[in-house]
Amino acid sequence: MTAPDYPAKPPSVRALTTNKGRCRFNPNIYASGKVCFTWRGHPGEEWSSAQGLESILISIQSLLSNNPYENEPGYENAHTAEDKEWKVSYVEKIRHENLRIAVIEPLESSLGILPHGSTSAVSERASEDDDDDGEGQTLSEDDKPVVDQFADLRKRRFLWYFDSYIQAIDAADSDISRKRKFQRMPFESQGNTMDGHFDYPELRRRVVLLREKIICETHNWLSEGLGAKKQELGIASNLQRQYEQIVEDLKRQKNFAVDLELVGTNPFLWAFTYFGRPMSHLDGGIFRFKIYISPRFPDEQPRVFVETPIFHIRVSREGVLCYSPRRTDEMRYHIEAIVAALEEESPPYDPRTTVHLEATKLFWGSTEDRKKYNRALRQSVEKSAE
Repeated sequence: MTAPDYPAKPPSVRALTTNKGRCRFNPNIYASGKVCFTWRGHPGEEWSSAQGLESILISIQSLLSNNPYENEPGYENAHTAEDKEWKVSYVEKIRHENLRIAVIEPLESSLGILPHGSTSAVSERASEDDDDDGEGQTLSEDDKPVVDQFADLRKRRFLWYFDSYIQAIDAADSDISRKRKFQRMPFESQGNTMDGHFDYPELRRRVVLLREKIICETHNWLSEGLGAKKQELGIASNLQRQYEQIVEDLKRQKNFAVDLELVGTNPFLWAFTYFGRPMSHLDGGIFRFKIYISPRFPDEQPRVFVETPIFHIRVSREGVLCYSPRRTDEMRYHIEAIVAALEEESPPYDPRTTVHLEATKLFWGSTEDRKKYNRALRQSVEKSAE
């Protein structure tokens, strides 16, 4: 939060992901929400009006290191055998609680999933309404529900990273016994600690359920969309016009790499076929996608699923495409970004787009690893045309 006299005075920073004040995620991020850091990493440094929000964000990011144990003052050079054990134990419990508190619980809340796995009454009624193919639904452009765009971002990224979560859970579960209590660190005190126990099998169950619910929500957009089309709401006609304009533009540009059509005349579900361009790494491939569009577009962003198996750094094992449009409010930018994500041959490394762990490791590994990646990609390209 910024004060009225910002930037003369520094903004205040408060952590909100604290499990209601019960979890200290870092030596510098207290359970109370207090965040302790220096603006440029120099002890005793004072705030300067020449600094901005970027310096604050960089400072916060620096706290989230691979070795948070050494963030505690006085532990910067702690290298005894006991310290090494503490470091491992600290990272283990942070990883567990990061999944539980920062990934799983916010999504369960937005999807109406109760802790034991059932859904709230409101969520169940919404699901029942969505199952009637648009019949009986009364949608109104003047009474749109408020969309939590951050929740939508969480859902899309959860689908991107689902396989990463599962692999992390399975790896930890093989090393850490269930119900083992978290080890309290020397610098943690009552009321400002991270207490609890490990339960990776339970986390796995909840992660799998989350994916099922998000996929179900995505499919329910189609019946909602048919209801919007039946009532001749603006979003339905707008998407229809956007589709027709994109198809016309592709024809005019003689772009033979992309083919678009509506599935069952539903403007909320687009079938996208990509034909690999000659002399490219996708040459000869034929890849089919489904683009699911929310009736609350663009507040809720499309979700793109790859139906043709492909070994690609931007496609998860579960067939979810990771892409970032330069503008989110028009579908033509999404189509453009989908093609760019597929065709880019030398993208810069960005951990946010790590959705296929094996492909990522090979692509940004050694020269021999890159050759293995290219071979695996070509094999999937050749198989797609069979």
